[in-house]
Amino acid sequence: PVLLLWNKPLADHLFISKDLQNDERLLSQYFSGTQLLDGAESIALAYSGHQFGHFNPQLGDGRAHLLGEVIDRDNIRRDIQLKGSGQTGFSRRGDGKCALAPALREYIMSEALFALGVPTSRCLSVVATGEVINRGLAKTGAVVTRVAASHIRVGTFQYFAARRDLASLRALVDYSIQRHFPEIDIDENGNNKSLSFEQRVLAFLSCAITQQINLVVEWLRIGFIHGVMNTDNTAISGETIDFGPCAMLGVYDEEQVFSSIDEYGRYAFGKQGRIAHWNMARLADCLLPLLIEAADKQLSEDEREQQAITKVEALIHQYTDKYEEAYFTMYAKKLGLSDIEVNNKALTNDLLTLMKTKKLDHT
Repeated sequence: PVLLLWNKPLADHLFISKDLQNDERLLSQYFSGTQLLDGAESIALAYSGHQFGHFNPQLGDGRAHLLGEVIDRDNIRRDIQLKGSGQTGFSRRGDGKCALAPALREYIMSEALFALGVPTSRCLSVVATGEVINRGLAKTGAVVTRVAASHIRVGTFQYFAARRDLASLRALVDYSIQRHFPEIDIDENGNNKSLSFEQRVLAFLSCAITQQINLVVEWLRIGFIHGVMNTDNTAISGETIDFGPCAMLGVYDEEQVFSSIDEYGRYAFGKQGRIAHWNMARLADCLLPLLIEAADKQLSEDEREQQAITKVEALIHQYTDKYEEAYFTMYAKKLGLSDIEVNNKALTNDLLTLMKTKKLDHT
């Protein structure tokens, strides 16, 4: 293996020692998966997912290995994961490898998003493995190292919900709150809020929705299209993960699609907000059994279920208004407008229509 790209500012932020950073041979060994870092226990993560609207109860990391977690200079816990590092129990007859071109694309695109102020996972390195892999044509093999706030996905919740494993779902909610939304449990003075489990679940869903709205609006701000917004590619943290057929818009067109297999335009540029809404509804589906279980036991089972559905639907229905406000606020800032009054919303929509009609460059 040969080290091709090394992200020194990110490495410094993760407290990776200077001695290790100066040893390219050792870096190429560690970040190709050839040799394990001290203390690492590599695992592949299990999850389910809706892929282009169709549910698959077991997906999982088919070519990725989580090496472990570190605490960065901001005191934030980060996952370090290899992608393209070989077969796992979820490889489904795949070789678990990654070609060089998509590894380079993830590095370039994730660092571009980071520099443009968009929530995203980042890349620490790209290593050429020295292997030739078969993708119809012979391709150079590579491993990309991804750094993320976590790899907890909507699909992670779906995995346990599909198996009716409520104990694991409860543990996953607790852990996700602790890791990503501690403000649910702890106030600004460090005191415990003593919320009920039901209140915590609903607060978690609300926070996850807010993070997805913020993420998609930031994508639209810079003209980024993810390409494959499956639920297994939707991180609870609100970061951009799984860079597949992603791209930046040139000519403005809300119907632009960049995935060759997205025949019906499900994940077109202008539909990303709608898909995030749909994905959050799928997360809500997973949380319903926990809310039903936590409901007043004096109520009938039907009453508990209806009560839970009503509370979840109230949050899901709020998405549209929150998204619209964030969307037009973003465009008001982008266009130098002082507010998002009705006239300015119309002005924004008229501008975007003109941009599409005249085939103008988004940037």
